[in-house]
Formats: sequence, structure tokens, C-alpha cells
Amino acid sequence: MQFPLRMQAVQTPVIPVVAELIRNSPGTISLGQGVVGYPPPQSAFDEVSAFLSDPQNHKYKPVQGIPALLDALAAKLQSENGINAGAGSVIVVTAGGNMAFMNAILAITDPGDEIILQTPYYFNHEMAVTMAGCLPVLVPTDQQFQLQPAQIAAAITPRTRAIVTISPNNPSGAVYPEDALREVNRICREHGLYHIHDEAYEYFLYAGARHFSPGSIPGSARYTVSLFSLSKAYGFASWRIGYMVAPAAMFESIRKIQDTILICAPVISQFAAVGALKTGTTYCRDKIAEIAQVREVVLTELKKVGSICRVPEAQGAFYFLVQLHTRLSAMKVTERLIEEHRVAVIPGDTFGLENGCFVRLGYGALDRETAREAMQRFVEGIKEICQ
Repeated sequence: MQFPLRMQAVQTPVIPVVAELIRNSPGTISLGQGVVGYPPPQSAFDEVSAFLSDPQNHKYKPVQGIPALLDALAAKLQSENGINAGAGSVIVVTAGGNMAFMNAILAITDPGDEIILQTPYYFNHEMAVTMAGCLPVLVPTDQQFQLQPAQIAAAITPRTRAIVTISPNNPSGAVYPEDALREVNRICREHGLYHIHDEAYEYFLYAGARHFSPGSIPGSARYTVSLFSLSKAYGFASWRIGYMVAPAAMFESIRKIQDTILICAPVISQFAAVGALKTGTTYCRDKIAEIAQVREVVLTELKKVGSICRVPEAQGAFYFLVQLHTRLSAMKVTERLIEEHRVAVIPGDTFGLENGCFVRLGYGALDRETAREAMQRFVEGIKEICQ
């Protein structure tokens, strides 16, 4: 049997590969996980009880999402993001942010179309574009992993359908300033393109950084797609709840896609999401304040090896994407860190960084003491590996 070339072109997910290396090296501390270490708020579990009280909840619900969650999300978007979801756009609840992205790509493209991604890219975005039979067009960010709008504009061709941005960024932790996002949004408007903006890490901000939603720009509703997730801020990773705000004209296509693949996001999880949103961002921000302390631990340790690694500014998410001064490949460094020093990272080539040795450090799931131990292992490891 011949496997399709389309799927052979999709990169192998790196997370399971690293997870297998970790399983083979007991005692390894992971700096690779893109999750938080805290659970959902109690209010989420309270709503699960409400779900169980009505046998009708075990049946399919609307493809778009249950009304209570759609109402809660509309209120959240208006108050926190400045997005009026009723003005030419529509909210769709999805099984996580990745599905929201795939919905968007399938809804706007034909095979052979192009989607502009920034490097470093989020690997599941690049995989989704390739899986849809489209071409990822890669535009480099600058030395601090910030957008370069002029290069983005220069990459547009007649086959371009969308420009993708992520802020706060996975994998770099960079936070894009409002003026840069407004410029990308303007480019999309003038060229008749969609601006797909991923905001999964919207609350994870440090050192005075501010979050901006391009979907709040007046008149942008007809071409801006905003992606969100409860996985990070509300500790909802396994509950699979994300959502998208898309132009109303896209809804019929999105409904076809989601009804075919999923029908509706897990209803029990949608109830839990309603409960989480009742608690609101106070819960998230208290937890993120603790993550900020872990971040300081990571930074303190990284300063000890400033001569052998470069640490670009990262004011968001819970990642640092560091460049190591070595001729070894990022995967070889990752393997040696796990096997010889019992600390795991994610190699940068999976994010499209082919020139130089980059590794992503994720600290969102760790407490301060575990993070300190992990970073001490990392520091000692790269001193030996990069010598």
C-alpha cells in the first residue's frame, strides 16, 4: 500500500519523540511541556454536576457550542479583548485551539494555496497547513523574534490566503506590540487576505507587557480570525475547549468542517468552561503570578551561561527559546541533555529554526524548586555539551 505524499510531507510531532526519550531516562525533569501545573477552578467541577443532572446533556448539542458558553464567551471577548462578536463575526466552540486553527485553514483554502507563517512557527500550525495540501510560506522574525511586516508583505503572492501571527508567542515567548499587529492587519486588509491571530497565551504576560487583539480593530471583522483556548490559563488541557471568532461569511464552511470531524466540542467540557468563566481571570492571574516567580528562577540560572547561549527577550507565554553556541544539532543536544543530565527540552528545528542550535525551555508546569533543579541540570549540561 502506498501512503499519500500529502501526509508524508507532514513533520513527525516532536513531543511524543521527546516523551519516549524521557521514559527511557527515569528521573528526568521536563522543560518541554507546554502546559501549566495547576487544575481548573472548582467552579468548573461544579458545572459538571449540573451537566450530570440532566439526561438530555448526553445527546449531541449545537455544532457552534452550547448557548450558555457562547454567551459567556461573547461577554468575555467584549470586556477583555474589545471584540464585538456580534458585528459581522461568529463564535465557534472547538475541541481546543488546534482545531480552531484547522477549521480556519480548511475553510479558506484550496490545495496549493499559501499561508504565511512566522519563524519560529508553532509546529502544529505548520503541520495543519501541510496536511490541508497547502504551502507554508515562512517569514523570519528578527533577532528578538519580533515581526518584520515589510518581509511579510514581500512574501505575498496570488496564492496567499492568510497571514498567521501568535502573541504571546509559542515557542519564543515574544509579545508582539500593538503597532506591529495593526500593521499586519492592515496588510491583510489591503491585499484581501485573512489575518489569523492565535491568542492562547493572552494572560501570560510579564515585565509590563500588554496584550492586543487585532480582532478589536474597527472594520476588521470581515477578514480577521481570532483563536483562543482555555487549555493554558484555566488548566483545561485535557478538557479540549478552544474557540474561534471568525467572519460570519466563513461560518457555513466552518460548520461543515466541524460537523464532519467532531459534531460539537465535548458537552461536559463546555459546561465546565462555563463554570471556569464564572470564576473569571482572577483565578488565572493568581496562578500566573506564581509562574512569574518560576520565570525569574529560570532567568537567574540562564544568566550563568550567557557566554554559551543567547536568550532573546520573552515577556509572554511560559517559554524561552535560547540559542546555544554549538555546532551540534538541536536534536543531538536534546538527546544528550535527557540521557546524560536528566533534563528535557524541545529542539528548535521543529519550529522551523534550521540555522543554529535553538532549544525551547517551558516552565509553566513547574514549581520554583523543581524549576531550579531542572535549570541547574540544564546549565551544567550545556556547559559540558557546548564546550
